[in-house]
Amino acid sequence: MDFELTDEQHALQEVVHDLVERDCPATLLRAVFEGRDDGSSFWKTLVANDWPGLAVAEADGGSGASAVELIIAIEQLGWGGDPTPFLATTTQYVPLVQECGTEAQRQSLLGAICAGGTGAAAFSADTVSATADGDGWVLSGTAAHVVDGDRADRIAVVASTGDGGGDDGQGGLGVFVVPTDAVTATRQPSFDPALHVATVDFGGARVGADGALTGTDDVAAAVVRAGELAVTGLSAQMVGACQRAFEIVLEHIKSRHQFGVPIGSFQAVKHMAVDVYVVIERARALAQFAALAIAEDDERRNLAPSLAKAAAGDCQRLTAKHGIQLFGGLGYTWENDVQLYVKRAKAGELLFGTTKDHRAQAGRTVIAQSLAAAGATGEVAR
Repeated sequence: MDFELTDEQHALQEVVHDLVERDCPATLLRAVFEGRDDGSSFWKTLVANDWPGLAVAEADGGSGASAVELIIAIEQLGWGGDPTPFLATTTQYVPLVQECGTEAQRQSLLGAICAGGTGAAAFSADTVSATADGDGWVLSGTAAHVVDGDRADRIAVVASTGDGGGDDGQGGLGVFVVPTDAVTATRQPSFDPALHVATVDFGGARVGADGALTGTDDVAAAVVRAGELAVTGLSAQMVGACQRAFEIVLEHIKSRHQFGVPIGSFQAVKHMAVDVYVVIERARALAQFAALAIAEDDERRNLAPSLAKAAAGDCQRLTAKHGIQLFGGLGYTWENDVQLYVKRAKAGELLFGTTKDHRAQAGRTVIAQSLAAAGATGEVAR
C-alpha cells in the first residue's frame, strides 16, 4: 500500500483546485446561500470535464479512476463549498449501483451519470420496505436526511423486502432505483444553505423489474461496501472545507495588526493555528487511507472510513472553534467568508453518523477483530 500520491494524482489535485478556484468562488457560494443561484452553472462545468464519471468503470462509460482519485477531487470541491449534487451522485448513488447492479443495469444507470445525470441514495432499510407486485415492486415508507434527494434524477434506495432472505430468516434487503418524480421529496432546512437534504416519501411508488438491482446475491454486504465510500467521501469534503476556512484565518492573522505587529506573531495565536493545521492533516491522511483501502479492497476498508469520519469530526470542531475565535467578533458575521466553509464542515458532522458514532463503530470493529484473532489462536482478547 503506497501512501504517497503519484505525479498523476498531484496533477489531478492541481487541476481540480484551479478549476474550483476559478469557477466556484465565494461569490457563487454566497449567491447560492442567498437563493440567487442554484449552482447549476458549476455542475455543467463538472459535466463538461467528465468528472461525474471519474470513478465509474470504463466498461460502464466512465474514466475508470479509483476511489483515491475521486477523494482527491472531492476534497478540492469541498474546499470550494461545492453547491452541486456531485458528492451524492459519485459517492452514494454510483457505489450502490456498482455494487448491486447487473452489467446491463450498470451500463444503463451509470452511463446516464457519465452523460451528466444525477443520483442520490437512501440507506433506509429500517424505514422503507418493498413489496413484490407482479413483475415489479411497490415501495412504501419514508427516508430522512437524503442528500440531494430533492433534485437528483434518480434515487437508489435500500429497502426491506421481508422475503425471508435475511440472516435471521425473517427479512431480506433489496436495492431499487426510482425516478425522483415518482416519489415525494421535501427539502429540509440545513445548517449549510448550499447543501440539499430531503425527506423522501416513497409511498406507493412502483418500480419495474428493471428497477430492482439484481447483480449480487449478498445485498447486505454490497450495501456496506457502498456505504464505506459514502462515509469516506463526506469525510474528504469536510477536510476540504476546513482547509479553506483555515486558509482564510491564516490570511487574517497575518494581516491583522495589534501593538504594531501581526496577531499571528503572538505565541498563543501560533499555537491555535498549529493545532488546527495538525487536525486537518490528520483528517486528510485518514480520508486518503480510507480511499486507498477501498481502492485496493484492503481488509481494513471496514475500519478506515469510520476512522476518517471521526477525524473529520474532530477537525471541523477545532477549525470552527479556533477559526472563529481568531477572527474575534468578525467570525460570527454573515459578511465573513469563513462562515461559508465552517457551515459545510459542520453540516457534514451530522450526516452518516457523528464523530461519536464512528468512534464507537471503530471500537466495535477492532474488538470484533481481536476476538476473532483470539478465537483462532485459542487466546482470549482483553
